[in-house]
Amino acid sequence: MTLKFCGAAREVTGSAHLLTLDDGYKILLDCGLYQGRNEDMENFNQHFLFDPGEIDALVLSHAHIDHCGRIPKLVRDGFPGKIYSTHATRSLCAILLLDSAFIQEKDAEYYNKKYGKFGKGREPLYSRPDVKPALERFVGHPYGEWIRIHPDVELQFRDAGHILGSASVTLRIRRADGSTTTVGFTGDVGRPDRPILRDPRKLPDCDYLISESTYGDREHELAPNDLERFLKIIRKTCVEKRGKLLVPAFSVGRTQEIVYMLDQLESSGQLPKIPVFVDSPLAVNATTVFGSHPECYDRDLQEYLLTDDNPFGFNDLTYIKDVEESKALNFLDGPAIIISASGMMNAGRSKHHLANTMGDPKNTIFIVGYCAPGTPGGKLRDGATGMKLYGEYHELRADVVVMDSFSAHADRSELINFLNGQQDSCKKLFLVHGTLDRMEPFTESLRRAGFREVIAPRLEDEVEL
Repeated sequence: MTLKFCGAAREVTGSAHLLTLDDGYKILLDCGLYQGRNEDMENFNQHFLFDPGEIDALVLSHAHIDHCGRIPKLVRDGFPGKIYSTHATRSLCAILLLDSAFIQEKDAEYYNKKYGKFGKGREPLYSRPDVKPALERFVGHPYGEWIRIHPDVELQFRDAGHILGSASVTLRIRRADGSTTTVGFTGDVGRPDRPILRDPRKLPDCDYLISESTYGDREHELAPNDLERFLKIIRKTCVEKRGKLLVPAFSVGRTQEIVYMLDQLESSGQLPKIPVFVDSPLAVNATTVFGSHPECYDRDLQEYLLTDDNPFGFNDLTYIKDVEESKALNFLDGPAIIISASGMMNAGRSKHHLANTMGDPKNTIFIVGYCAPGTPGGKLRDGATGMKLYGEYHELRADVVVMDSFSAHADRSELINFLNGQQDSCKKLFLVHGTLDRMEPFTESLRRAGFREVIAPRLEDEVEL
């Protein structure tokens, strides 16, 4: 049996890991889109490191595009098998993959308009008609149930607590000699005690583990009361300064978490009487999906539903899809809270809102998630005093507040706690979904925690299990 690393190897995007059994049966774990700017990865999305027609099954950990974003291309290029996921992951993929296809189409259209006259042309990686055949391959399953996907392979999903429907993956494999080998894949591990979702549940004992390492080198800031701090930021910006609070947030997960917190503040009478806007068509659709999957909610939200049957809606909250309504927010007079994608402010409506809010000292830009270096959000996190947006330089006069406690990824201690208990059974632990500068200190931490062999594979590395 072999394991080949076909993505997210010393990178944080493009998750894809290929397991080939003794009899040649091939299982692909994730099929993600590379979303970084590394020149060495420029052609990664266009070319698979395997033949899609030879893959027998795809097991998907969750619906983030860096884990599922190449599925339509995989199916179009000849993948004949089923796609196994949780029910909620399938629901989210239905909207996220269509959105991704639309972006692929628009990117190709822009490129061809700009460079087509020079004889350069570009096709989208896939288009919206490619999404429907991919979705027809999905087979949804609940957490905790062992599913037989091959005469010698059983699969189990356990809640990873990262986004709605996210799961760790355990494969129980019967070998040619009659023995059993257990392979685990963490997917992306969430944080305990976060709103909406249940805490991550540990994997069964595994012989081999593939673990994410996104924040393996650091601890997130403590969050004794996110709700209280959030309320202080709202009051300072919207009540004292009469300004606008811009919250750039990813459409899936972070937006719903922010809206739920505002709903709690409104229900308790603490939220000032100010308009709140969720300005993202994708976030609007994703919130509908959240409302359709209460099986993923934690106990606190389930109890909250007894007194408020809509945790993602209140009187002063408006969801916006229409482009003209979005543009009108730029001319809004008075205080407001604007929640908008993308979370890094490198695209979408939040980039426009940034250009229109960053020059006013009454306003606050509230960063609640990871922002890659070089993106507008990353520049603000690094202390930029201004930046060029849409061809024009904008000076930063607004306040910038960062709260990393909102992160959906476990930090070093939380990852080690999630993996603890595997030391006796685990022969090899492979680190993926992290940059090498974060993997190296995490490797040392894991060795001190008792793991015997910790490996940071390179792209295309193949190992015998």
